[in-house]
Amino acid sequence: MIRTNAFTRPLLALHALLLPALALAQKPDLGSVEKQPLNLHAIGMFFVFVLMTLAITYWAASRTKSASDFYTAGGGITGGQNGLAIAGDFMSAATLLGMTAMLYAQGVDAYIYLVAFFVGWPIILFLMAERLRNLGKFTFADITAYRLNQGKVRTMAAISSLVVVCFYLVAQMVGAGQLIKLLFGLEYNIALVVVGVLMMVYVTFGGMVATTWVQIIKACMLLIGGTAVMVLSFKEFGFSFQEVTNRAMELHKLGSQLLAPGSLLADPVTAISMGLGLMFGIAGLPHILMRFFTVTNAKEARKSVFYASSIIAYFFNVIAIMGFCSIILVGTNPAYFEGGDITGKLIGGGNMVAMHLAHAVGGNLLLGFLSAVAFATILAVVAGLALAGASAISHDLYARVIMKGKASEEKEIKVSKIATIGLGIVAVLLGMAFEKMNVAFMVALAFGVAACANFPVLLMSMYWKGLTTRGALAGGYVGLFSSVLFVFFSKSVWVDVLGNASPLFPYTQPALFSMPLAFLAIVVFSKLDNSKEAQAERAAFDDQYVRAQTGVGAASAAAH
Repeated sequence: MIRTNAFTRPLLALHALLLPALALAQKPDLGSVEKQPLNLHAIGMFFVFVLMTLAITYWAASRTKSASDFYTAGGGITGGQNGLAIAGDFMSAATLLGMTAMLYAQGVDAYIYLVAFFVGWPIILFLMAERLRNLGKFTFADITAYRLNQGKVRTMAAISSLVVVCFYLVAQMVGAGQLIKLLFGLEYNIALVVVGVLMMVYVTFGGMVATTWVQIIKACMLLIGGTAVMVLSFKEFGFSFQEVTNRAMELHKLGSQLLAPGSLLADPVTAISMGLGLMFGIAGLPHILMRFFTVTNAKEARKSVFYASSIIAYFFNVIAIMGFCSIILVGTNPAYFEGGDITGKLIGGGNMVAMHLAHAVGGNLLLGFLSAVAFATILAVVAGLALAGASAISHDLYARVIMKGKASEEKEIKVSKIATIGLGIVAVLLGMAFEKMNVAFMVALAFGVAACANFPVLLMSMYWKGLTTRGALAGGYVGLFSSVLFVFFSKSVWVDVLGNASPLFPYTQPALFSMPLAFLAIVVFSKLDNSKEAQAERAAFDDQYVRAQTGVGAASAAAH
């Protein structure tokens, strides 16, 4: 099993999804939240960001007239813009706060985590991006249901999407409340309401256009803030990585083991399961997949992944340098420790390492900017999640299942806006309900469902001629329920939440076990299905294959 201590336990929750400030939602740090002074620079910059994004939403509202505009920005986003927006969706406050803190505590092991986060992008680039754009319209369920029973398959895809979105949202909101309480001095419940209201405004009035530009601005702010801290701190050591690591090893409790792997993932089964979940979960996240329908063609979709993965790779290396520099610049400065004792706890808790580093090299101004960036990150990611959830409800369930494709665009958009408001209210209420609870299991569950329910069905629908509706339903539901049950019976829920003595399932990550079950169910149930419907579904694959490869027959998203 993973070796943990009081510091790494909350950080390990981050490895599944890079959720904004998730670690700040964990109990160990709550006791020191009140000790953070009010950050006026952060509050001022936060208001500037909010006013800027509200102006964008006002502009976007005038451009959002059709369902295509609302869901996919009319397919008018360029590859570069979409790449920035995807990076903005993926790089969270936890990337900045949690991973810097993990590097500060565990050294090179955290960099191995960063690499694991990254390797899912080549899968999307080479296996999925082009086909997603050629086959889809608004949601990934358009692809899974392309030649199968629309009602049944869309219902299954919408359910798994909503599970991912809702658990993702709850973890986001709990992290948001604790982060804002920590950095801005606001009450937890007020912070939740602020995030919820802004999210509803962005999505309801601006749709995908506003959401995209909020994510682009946030990505740029995160890159600028992180790069500034990295350059200023790296400058202290003459831009010599060897100098940084040598001094860090001299000062850190791990010594030379700081650059040796194995302190966090001692158990190979957990390591493999986590790696599979990270790789394939990214390719099953509905709010990431939805971004590929916003570009003009398949070429721009591929460019999106190239730009996004390049930006993410760069930022991960920024984080790595920040983490090692913080061992020296923060770890040896008594001003950042409670009681002025460097052997004690960091002020604000372990996840404030990046913020303390920003203050050490740039004073209150850089600290304020980085704090505002952390808040902007939460708003951007929450807006993307809300839009993905609303799309599953309005486009997949309402328009295609309930109305069987006969709903007007105006009615579909109206339902989507109502769903957004509903999701916002639910997210705020659940955030309040889970304030004191360890939410690590929500992260594992959301990522587990994405990897075990969404990804297998999506991949097989694009690549396997033998897939039938029965096979897709079996694989989707087996992946969904097995991943939920494995997480429920793991230590994250069975012991930490429910208080039982020992877990019924010994591992915290379900992907190694649930994903093969899902693929097996897909193959077995499809092979056993010889109905007329199944034969017609297999025959329809050739048409789908041509369209997936060439885009022939796929209307431009801008024309929808």
